[in-house]
Amino acid sequence: MSLNAISPLDNRYTNQLTDLVPHLSHFGLIFYRVQIEIEWLRFQSKHPDITHVRLFTTEEDNQLQSWLDTFDEKQAQRVTEIERETNHDVKSVEYYIKELLEPTSMVDVSEAIHFGCTSEDINNLSHALMLKNAIEQVWRPQAEQLTQAVCERAKASRDIPILAHTHGQPATPTTMGKELAVFAYRWQRQLKQLDHIEYLGKFNGASGNYNAHVSAYPNLNWQNIARDFIESLGLTFNPLTTQIDPHDYMAELFHLLIRFNTITLDFCKDMWTYISMGYFSQKTIANEVGSSTMPHKVNPINFENAEANVGISTALLEHLATKLPVSRLQRDLSDSSAIRNMGPAIAHSSIALQSALKGLAKTDINTTITQRDLEPEWAVLGEAIQTVMRKAGIANPYEQMKTLTRGVQVTQEDIRTFIEKLDIPDQDKQYLSTLTPATYIGLASELVDHL
Repeated sequence: MSLNAISPLDNRYTNQLTDLVPHLSHFGLIFYRVQIEIEWLRFQSKHPDITHVRLFTTEEDNQLQSWLDTFDEKQAQRVTEIERETNHDVKSVEYYIKELLEPTSMVDVSEAIHFGCTSEDINNLSHALMLKNAIEQVWRPQAEQLTQAVCERAKASRDIPILAHTHGQPATPTTMGKELAVFAYRWQRQLKQLDHIEYLGKFNGASGNYNAHVSAYPNLNWQNIARDFIESLGLTFNPLTTQIDPHDYMAELFHLLIRFNTITLDFCKDMWTYISMGYFSQKTIANEVGSSTMPHKVNPINFENAEANVGISTALLEHLATKLPVSRLQRDLSDSSAIRNMGPAIAHSSIALQSALKGLAKTDINTTITQRDLEPEWAVLGEAIQTVMRKAGIANPYEQMKTLTRGVQVTQEDIRTFIEKLDIPDQDKQYLSTLTPATYIGLASELVDHL
């Protein structure tokens, strides 16, 4: 942890981001660039029609793989040292690999490093792998963990009735489980859509036309070669680009993350509100302090932390989603500067997910409070009564219930007396007479089964 870091990601939250660092840090970017350059060299070696690179021996191929397997911060520092001399981040990777090749039997193919490439051929594939691995290996498991935890809590509390609140006022009762299930179901939909996100890549040179490639090998099918190479990396081939991939897939991914963030924000705000209402109590930890002056306080800080971080993440993602797909003519450099912030954007979302999960684990439903809030709210049964009256053809049922219930404290006796006087079938009268605010929950419990 550095006390001199400007971003809290690099001090206060460092320990929460260790899994993301290998993918989304500057170290990660350097590693993926090295990986792309080495994989392109190996790919050329295996292609029989690319004659300037001979087939590597098993030992040589293993050595290339070992450079990736053992790549560490010391190696990345060497790349940055070369960059200080060249003032070019991608070229420094090329020179770094040439240094590795120099004392080996592969020195004869050193000029095949970066063959036919523009910097963006390396960068766009590196960024795609950074995103793909960060999302699939780190962010998504965290999102699934939060979703599953809320699913389990929803199922456990499916039959616990609570007073609903619309416009902040008492409304038709529901169950805590059903209300939590709403969030889990929303998250599940987004995760299903994440299955269809493609991570695109291009490998077609300075203007996207394979100009240099055709100059060297005019008879090769460079589109198929590029496709095969990109797909070998686990990415999807984009056949039509300028110098840069247009980043549309990034916008699609970032918009999906924004939606997931927004649902998380909604969840955290509701949990905060339920805690303030007493519907959830918070577990106390002996050495923790809630307030520097009020000893009794147990604050919902995890949900507040999640709310703050999800907001920062969404703000960054919104900018990237609308900025990255726009580039002047065949390219300008603004995307390069902006794209460096995809790491912080995803990192803040990751922190929010972890905080929300931690906050949820600290809560227990307080059924004493939920029951207390339900007991006096007999007016909520007005909805059921006027609906049955409509079925029976009674005139002005809504207006009658409005007169009885609006703006006054309605008692159980008031409701039962009103029902007894209704000219409705005995079966309906019996059903209405047995209703209480706690039992008037409709299909709320069953709706949890949609998870």
